[in-house]
Amino acid sequence: MAEISEALSMIKKAESNAVQTVEDSKVQAEDIVKQAQKDAEDKISNAKEYATHEVEDIIYTSIEDAKKEANHIKTQSQQNVDTIKSSSSVNVDEAASVIVEKLL
Repeated sequence: MAEISEALSMIKKAESNAVQTVEDSKVQAEDIVKQAQKDAEDKISNAKEYATHEVEDIIYTSIEDAKKEANHIKTQSQQNVDTIKSSSSVNVDEAASVIVEKLL
């Protein structure tokens, strides 16, 4: 009878240990899930921050490139205007000479 009692005691202890192991596993699983969620949120936050920084850099670069292009166009346009004025000036001088010759 002592052996049966001892066997029952061992079975109850094993059941208790199994229940405790299951509970401990549940707690560990919850901790792992919480940590994974936190890690995921941190990675998402870092990715958003990085993306925002990259967008700001792209916008700044685009603005600077646009300014350079605008300045180049302005310079080129001014050169074209100067060339046209110069050509027109020659034509005005020639026209004035023709008019003077015709009048005299």
